[in-house]
Amino acid sequence: MARELLSVVLITYNNADTLDVCLREVDWVDEIVVLDSGSTDDTVAIARMHGARVEVHPFDDYGPQKQRAYDLARNDWILNLDADEILSPGTRAIIERALEDPQHAGFRLPRRERMFWTVQHRWSHRNGHLRLFNRKRGGMNDVEVHSAVEVQGPVRTLWGADFVNNGDGDIATRVEKINRYSSGMVAHKLRRRQRFTGFRMVIYPSLFFLRQYLLKRYFLSGWAGFIASVLGAFYVFLKYAKLHEARRAKRNDGN
Repeated sequence: MARELLSVVLITYNNADTLDVCLREVDWVDEIVVLDSGSTDDTVAIARMHGARVEVHPFDDYGPQKQRAYDLARNDWILNLDADEILSPGTRAIIERALEDPQHAGFRLPRRERMFWTVQHRWSHRNGHLRLFNRKRGGMNDVEVHSAVEVQGPVRTLWGADFVNNGDGDIATRVEKINRYSSGMVAHKLRRRQRFTGFRMVIYPSLFFLRQYLLKRYFLSGWAGFIASVLGAFYVFLKYAKLHEARRAKRNDGN
């Protein structure tokens, strides 16, 4: 049975270090669409080398830029990847079977995280992310932080398939990202008027660490899993600490 036609869609900006291996693993799809934000390295050349259709648009925000890229695709079914993500061996066959007369609006793919010098153990818990979907039935939501795809209709997780997020190759990169993301959460949480900030700042980081390291079995990844769990707990602490600081500053400005 023939499968549905499939477009891989990416947004890029100076991703020459990771884009080649990302696109090598999806050279079997019917179309590759790359929406670039004005890269100054070899990103565009690498994309065209893989047969991608490349368009350029200035970056304004993650959600709108992703949606622009989806709108450029010629096919209804979209495989949404970031330029530092790589499909694991065997995932192609599972995706192709799923697209033979699909009865779902979308499919989640489990994601394995790069943990510095290694990759998350396959037996640890992997979060499913909605990355394969019918664009006639959904698209990017308008959440300000961590915008994601939402669809109208049933969604199923393709267990056995997965992809690797290859972005954080060292601890310094992860810490930089944590600092940036936690700052981005402050304005969003200020508008929501989230309560008990001090309590959350004290309690949640430890709970997060225990959940990651024990319940999600990050301990299977050795010291890398321990460090990733600690940094995840630090992210939880940092976003509430920054929110606490922002609220104090707002109260002082009102005096």
